[in-house]
Amino acid sequence: MKILFYSAVFMLLSTAFQPVQKETLVQKAARIHNAVFTIDTHCDTPMNLYGSEFNIAERHDAKATDTKVDLPRMKEGGLDAQFWAVFLSQGKRTDEGHANANKKAFEIIKTIYKSVESAPALAQIAKTPEDGYAIEKAGKRAIYIGIENGYAIAHDLSMIEKFWQLGVRYITLCHTANNDICDSSTDKKGPEYNGLSPFGVEVVKEMNRTGMMIDVSHISDSSLYDVLKFTKFPIIASHSCARAMCDNPRNLTDEGLRAIAKNGGVIQMCILTDYVKTPNPNPARDSARAALRVKYNNFQGLTPEQEKAGTEEWHKIARDFPQKLASVKDVVDHIDHIVKIAGIDHVGIGTDFDGGGAVSGCFDVSGMGNITLELVKRGYTEEQIRKIWGGNFMRVFKAVLEGAEKHS
Repeated sequence: MKILFYSAVFMLLSTAFQPVQKETLVQKAARIHNAVFTIDTHCDTPMNLYGSEFNIAERHDAKATDTKVDLPRMKEGGLDAQFWAVFLSQGKRTDEGHANANKKAFEIIKTIYKSVESAPALAQIAKTPEDGYAIEKAGKRAIYIGIENGYAIAHDLSMIEKFWQLGVRYITLCHTANNDICDSSTDKKGPEYNGLSPFGVEVVKEMNRTGMMIDVSHISDSSLYDVLKFTKFPIIASHSCARAMCDNPRNLTDEGLRAIAKNGGVIQMCILTDYVKTPNPNPARDSARAALRVKYNNFQGLTPEQEKAGTEEWHKIARDFPQKLASVKDVVDHIDHIVKIAGIDHVGIGTDFDGGGAVSGCFDVSGMGNITLELVKRGYTEEQIRKIWGGNFMRVFKAVLEGAEKHS
């Protein structure tokens, strides 16, 4: 009996002192990525939906279709929520041009609703931070709406309220060229107002009043400082990189990063290769895209059928003339820099998928977990990663909504 007793004790002790299996970095990253609420604050997927039969409920091959987002791939990438942009390229600043842009914005919003509502088991439109968390808990993807280019407002401030009522929660003030609101960071003609126009000041005030987040991606440095002068609430840069890491006027200076942090805002790191790392020359690709813009009138005043054809030709150029991509490591280099300059509470992620966003290791939305893996490799804690992947942005989102309610 003693022999049996001692044998049992020995087995218990040997089991107790067996080394605990250590969690690998890959396992740790997967656990954290699954635990935190993840949101991508800018993608241009509606360009694939407008005027086409693209089904977001079906999985598409990223390289064969040059599309980066659909609901199955969002699930694969562990992405809980995403802002889909109502993108409007800058056209003529005439009454007719503004009217066409405004009309198209409403049409694209309608298209987003139709697409999401066609897959009720997989996704749902979200309008508040609480919506996002609730939809995530239900095992679905939360789809928010933003407008890229204040050109959509035309000259009618009441449009901001109308867009708000339809679920739009941020407006990017301009795009690649100056508009009637502010100077762009990349207009070839240079600055027009050296910041906001008088109308732009009123736009900022009205966005504050309604609870619409102000997005400063694409706007010039002087426009950024004007926005900060007039806004009452924190702002966002929905998809912007650090200029110190890639010298492109589209990116934010260290001074700009600090200013946004002081405002309480957030910089959502963009993964479009040209803004992440100085690109290698690709003249064939550039000339092909320039010719396409001419062919389709810079994508202004097109029918849905023309939009579809133009989008397909744009994707074909991307496949025919592939670019050398930046990497996930390059992306996290930018995040490191933004954290160093602005602080851990002022950085997030806005990919610009389907608008050019893609890097090696995160070519489409199914690869989002690789960003978390690189953050883990660099020693970021779960709480810090929670902030980067959504906590910081949702804090700003909530602050803008609550501020508007108090001032209404």
